[in-house]
Amino acid sequence: MPSNKSTARVGVYVDSANINRNGGYGMGYEVLREFACRDEAEAMRLNAYVSYDAEKARRDSYYYNRTNSFYSVLRDFGYKVIQKEVKWYTDEDGNRVAKANADLDLAVDALLQSEKLDRVLLATGDGDFVQVVRALQNKGCRVEVVAFKNVSADLRREADLFLNGYLIPNLLPIDRDGEENLWGELEHRVRGICYYHKNDFGFMRYLKHIDPNLWLTDAKHPDSPYGTAWFHDSSLPVSSISGVISNELPSRRFIFEFKLTKAEQDKGLRAMDIQIVAEM
Repeated sequence: MPSNKSTARVGVYVDSANINRNGGYGMGYEVLREFACRDEAEAMRLNAYVSYDAEKARRDSYYYNRTNSFYSVLRDFGYKVIQKEVKWYTDEDGNRVAKANADLDLAVDALLQSEKLDRVLLATGDGDFVQVVRALQNKGCRVEVVAFKNVSADLRREADLFLNGYLIPNLLPIDRDGEENLWGELEHRVRGICYYHKNDFGFMRYLKHIDPNLWLTDAKHPDSPYGTAWFHDSSLPVSSISGVISNELPSRRFIFEFKLTKAEQDKGLRAMDIQIVAEM
């Protein structure tokens, strides 16, 4: 009997500093690996590019222990940790400035290693990687991008798939004041987008679980990994940029976090306690 397992070879390249600075601090690297290999593809390369302040490590034991513990966890998940040592400079005003840019290392590695890859996932929102995406595509690789906030619009457009990291189940844990959050379960929280809005109500769509059928966005399809929940405008928050938000819906610009509750008269799910976690 033929196997349904994918034969794709996948490479994952994480710009850790960019992710941490832009909403992804605390990201689950094991979940990122699961997402990258969601069709049971083989992870050929898993590279995490991190900055390391050797000077600080010498005088701060907490930083040293915490940082090296984090690197050990990454290695347990199968990642190769590429350390870019922080260099300190004095600018023209006499201020000490730290630099530890791993962009070039990541770009060169991804291009050289792409010869034996079918799919590349870049975890970064940095627009400097647009040309890298094009070069990888010209080599025959499908390129996917995952990032959270401050994501380059050019990078999103250039990728074969861009998915905001907030929308991937459990990639970034949802804080419930110390309680475990069960993504997709009743009375627990998920993140999604508003795909329909009319008059004073609308519908949110969220990814129920990591699945290869991301293109099946119609939640009515039996193989779709998406769920929907309706909401009333009275449950909407206020945008920090535009104020009234209902006038801009539906829109992919807003990433919402909300609690799933049972709708009255058994009419599916309702989104309550809605918050904005990111504005693209």
